[in-house]
Amino acid sequence: MFRIFGLSFFVTIAALVAAFFYGGPEALVLTLILGILEVSLSFDNAVINATVLQRMSQFWVRMFLTVGILIAVFGMRLVFPLAIVWITAGLNPVQALDLALNPPADGAHYFPDGSASYQTLIEAAHPQIAAFGGMFLLMLFLDFIFDPEREITWLSWIEKPLQRIGQLDRFPIIVALAALLATGIWAAHTVDESKTVFIAGLLGLVTYIVVNGLGEFFHVEELEEEAEIARSGPSELAKATGKAGFFLFLYLEVLDASFSFDGVIGAFAITADPIIIALGLGFIGAMFVRSLTVYLVEKGTLAEYVYLEHGAHWAIGALAGILLFSIYTPVPELVTGLVGVVLILAALFSSIVRNRREGGGEGDGPLIADGPTVSTSQTIES
Repeated sequence: MFRIFGLSFFVTIAALVAAFFYGGPEALVLTLILGILEVSLSFDNAVINATVLQRMSQFWVRMFLTVGILIAVFGMRLVFPLAIVWITAGLNPVQALDLALNPPADGAHYFPDGSASYQTLIEAAHPQIAAFGGMFLLMLFLDFIFDPEREITWLSWIEKPLQRIGQLDRFPIIVALAALLATGIWAAHTVDESKTVFIAGLLGLVTYIVVNGLGEFFHVEELEEEAEIARSGPSELAKATGKAGFFLFLYLEVLDASFSFDGVIGAFAITADPIIIALGLGFIGAMFVRSLTVYLVEKGTLAEYVYLEHGAHWAIGALAGILLFSIYTPVPELVTGLVGVVLILAALFSSIVRNRREGGGEGDGPLIADGPTVSTSQTIES
């Protein structure tokens, strides 16, 4: 246990010390709050990551847990909010950072000259962020829930009928487009905001389709390479695994970004300081999500508690709906976090009951992971 979570505890202590020296006791408390918020919001993220990571080669597992973490910490929790300000306010990176580090007095949203604060600019970009992330996560949920080949169901009374409907080709895309249309018409407040929501939502949907499709394409190609392995040699298999692994890595990075949107935006309800946000969400939150992911893979938790993956996908569906609804009106972070936690705990309890009913057996079939997959299934090295 310490081997898996030890680094996360060390990074947490280092982040809290850095926060104290950066802004005193207040910064330390805010950093701790943000770290707890991120972990509570991201448990479903760890479950989904684990379902995909257990099918990756060890090279791409290491890439995700090292390079991927750097992208999650610095890219999404530090650079991403600054990039929003660069684009929406027309500022260069140095000006955006200066704006973030020097907010108006008394927490005001505007400076005396009438220019918007960093927090205000981030909040103004919420519709397109929520539309992109909401549509990406919605497609992930719909692809899972409408999958007619999925053998295990959790909420069978609703999942089995949806599986039958899912036999209609491209039905998840139709449902997602209908949800985007409804969001653009009823949730957006102005015509310009509707256009923004439509464009960002379509980009989220297209991003999912492209990344998912490329992963599946290289997965099929890899299977063909495996059939010829005897005469083509191991280098061909490694090359195919590398291509499939790359798009799987890309898929997980986009997925992590989509999960982070609500946490990054919600953090501004607590503080607009980018350094504190990076320390709390990135160094503490992202590191614990990494450790949870490793724990789930190494301990075989998903194979033992077979409904965890289902609960995580239902939590993803709820998060996607919350993101789209938040375009109309703000949704408290407590609600977002509790919905995911309740669904996953319910799935865990159902898995325990199922195992006891069947004599403590493991799952009765393989887990089906959403998104692109590769056929090489290896555990993470210690």
